[in-house]
Amino acid sequence: MSPTRTVRTVAVTTAVAGLAASLVQPWGAPSWYAVPLLVLAVAAAEIAVVSLQFGRQTWTFSLTESALGAAWVMGTGNWTVLGVVVGVYAAQTVLRRPLLKKQFNIAVFGAGAAAGSLTAGVVGGGIHGAIAGMAIWFVVNFTLIAVAVAVTSNRPLLPMLRSSAPLSAVHMAGNSSIGLLAAYLSLHAPLGLFGLVVPLALLWSSYDQQTRRSQEARLFAELAAGQERLTARTSDTSARVVVSAAARLFGGADVELLLLAADGPVRYAGDETTAPQRLRVDAEVFDEPWVMRTLGARGVLTGSEHGRPWCSAVLGDPERPQAVLIARRPAGSASFGRREVRLAEVLVGQAESWLSVADLSDRARAARAQVEVAGEAAKALGDIGAATAPSLTVLRESADRLARLAESAGGVDDIVEELHLVERAVASLLGAIALAADPDLVAVHGQGFVPARPLADWTTTGVLR
Repeated sequence: MSPTRTVRTVAVTTAVAGLAASLVQPWGAPSWYAVPLLVLAVAAAEIAVVSLQFGRQTWTFSLTESALGAAWVMGTGNWTVLGVVVGVYAAQTVLRRPLLKKQFNIAVFGAGAAAGSLTAGVVGGGIHGAIAGMAIWFVVNFTLIAVAVAVTSNRPLLPMLRSSAPLSAVHMAGNSSIGLLAAYLSLHAPLGLFGLVVPLALLWSSYDQQTRRSQEARLFAELAAGQERLTARTSDTSARVVVSAAARLFGGADVELLLLAADGPVRYAGDETTAPQRLRVDAEVFDEPWVMRTLGARGVLTGSEHGRPWCSAVLGDPERPQAVLIARRPAGSASFGRREVRLAEVLVGQAESWLSVADLSDRARAARAQVEVAGEAAKALGDIGAATAPSLTVLRESADRLARLAESAGGVDDIVEELHLVERAVASLLGAIALAADPDLVAVHGQGFVPARPLADWTTTGVLR
């Protein structure tokens, strides 16, 4: 069978087993507010779920065991099964989980609650019954979820159970102990419940902070790996690295990045298996719905379009954005939740710095090129100045002599001779300028430049060829 069909078969079988466990136990005697309270507690715990990444495995933590353990201390029965099923259904609907995943989770949680409640009632209820019930709840949920993961990921079941069971058991025991303590305090010292507010907040905050650090570590690893593959730190290479990192971090998503370059927008598109493709686009790309929606949101935004979940973000100052990014998962995939939103926030912060540094590098390279051009021009001007200095000196001296001859009413022969000197100086000046403008006319020798034909005669039109 296909993985989807196998998971659906496991869900149906589990639901039938859970229904059988519910038929052999009574409804119970809860207070009028017990069922709605349990529904709210389970729904809130499943919505505020925290996921941690360990290597290639993702662990999901919630406080559902705390609520269920407290409920079984108060009383067992099918009322707890109903509260868990309705609460999980509400959370799965709010999180927009796919239909198959919603059916499987409701069946597994319902069967676990039914088996755990039956066991707690057989033991006698109270603290001891709740502990026994939580043990059965853990075995049912952990085993069936591991089966679904093994089927969908094509991985062996037993190694997965051995590697993940210790951490899952510790987590379940920690959450259950909080619920059991809350139930005990509510029976014997109700005011003591206020003392659990801070530990619960710290527990959830520690999970959340660990999630952020884990995501940052994954992001840094992806960026470092991308940088190792690319030697030059330019806007183009940085954009490609960001697209590849986002595709891997978001789990099989198609990522599109629209970079607002100085010479126009550039689109980068890729996934976790292929290298990002670069395409120059027109300014009309800003009229696309997802671009306008992202720029208007000014931050991380999630949603679904034509059955495909998406997550988009603006990189840089919303008033002067550097780029806009969107990640799309295949139709029918899980929607982007709170964990992905936090991951997108981390990605945006790092991508902004990468693109900023790359943009500064591009500008620095352009500035160095301009400096080199200016240096060559200054060198050429210096060479012209050095070559024309003797001629300019002769012209200045000739002008002084002509001025003295004019004042002293000198002879015509002296004036004509001085004019010939001026003509030769002007010819020499024009020849020096021609040599500086045409490198073929000079041959490099020693530290300076000497004419290629030193015996050539000079005229007022330049050099003789």
